[in-house]
Amino acid sequence: MIETDALVIGAGPAGLFQVFQLGLLEIKAHVVDSLPYPGGQCIELYPDKPIYDIPGTVRCTGRELVANLLKQIEPFDASFHLGQEVSELKPQPDGRFLASLSNGSRFLAKTIFLAAGVGAFQPKRLVLEGLEKFEGSQLFYRVAEPERFAGKDIVIMGGDDAALGWAVRLASAGAEQAKSVTLVHRREVFQAAPELTQAFKALCEAKKIQFVVGQATGYDEIAAQLSAIHITGTDGQTRAIALDALLVFFGLSPKLGPVAHWGLEIERKQVLVDTEKFSTSIPGIFAVGDINSYPGKKKLILSGFHECALAAFGAAEIIFPDKKVQLQYTTTSSRLHQLLGVDHDTPRPAPA
Repeated sequence: MIETDALVIGAGPAGLFQVFQLGLLEIKAHVVDSLPYPGGQCIELYPDKPIYDIPGTVRCTGRELVANLLKQIEPFDASFHLGQEVSELKPQPDGRFLASLSNGSRFLAKTIFLAAGVGAFQPKRLVLEGLEKFEGSQLFYRVAEPERFAGKDIVIMGGDDAALGWAVRLASAGAEQAKSVTLVHRREVFQAAPELTQAFKALCEAKKIQFVVGQATGYDEIAAQLSAIHITGTDGQTRAIALDALLVFFGLSPKLGPVAHWGLEIERKQVLVDTEKFSTSIPGIFAVGDINSYPGKKKLILSGFHECALAAFGAAEIIFPDKKVQLQYTTTSSRLHQLLGVDHDTPRPAPA
């Protein structure tokens, strides 16, 4: 059982900035996300596409924004619990919340912050009858231990950054190098970063990766082991590709998931909040970012940042009931400078 003042559900931009705003109020947070890495939609949907509407930043990619947010919250030493979902949330008699994670971990939190964007991301499955029995042993939708594929025949399905990235990595010399790598995609056009596509094509030309255009229509198994995948090409011909492991990267789809069963007031798969503290219908639970809804709501990253600031002050009233929380400014507050690790002895540049 982990006791904490704040549990943030979601490690996208809103969740990360929520950690920062809580930190300024001396509230330590634990962060849970269903993805195995922080970043949410920014990393999953547009990691290398430019963003132009972050205040004070002319242009940055989703990947750069997440990196900057992670750097910004370093002084507050947040604890991350990635690749996990909050499967159950129960209010307790003392006003706290008992949160159970999918891996069995449990939290007792004074406040909860829903920053799960459009919901928990779930991988899109390859639908072939009976194939699911190999998931976790030979069929994978995420890679946590790349070294397990060393020296094996690997088939990868998909055409995005994840598919090409793992194809390049497993085909390259090193401790994780596979015996063979075959990438299967339904067409010859990829949805991946140009430099990654270039590296992939170079390895294909060097005959270190085999590229096959087609779709999976069946599979073979020997002694209860997945032995081959059937690929039907655009010409209607089907071939069997032998394999030891199948990696599928068809993208992710968001689902509201367990949040829908926590007794919150929900409208059109979004959690209703007030605009004073961004509190939900259950006191102590706040919702920020794309998961919430209120009159005039705009699904913008900068709107989520504003919501995080007000939600943090709302939570402080619960966490520090006997303390008057003062608004302080990072430009002038010595206390905030101390929390942020600002060096007061650094000389200021002379005016031009």
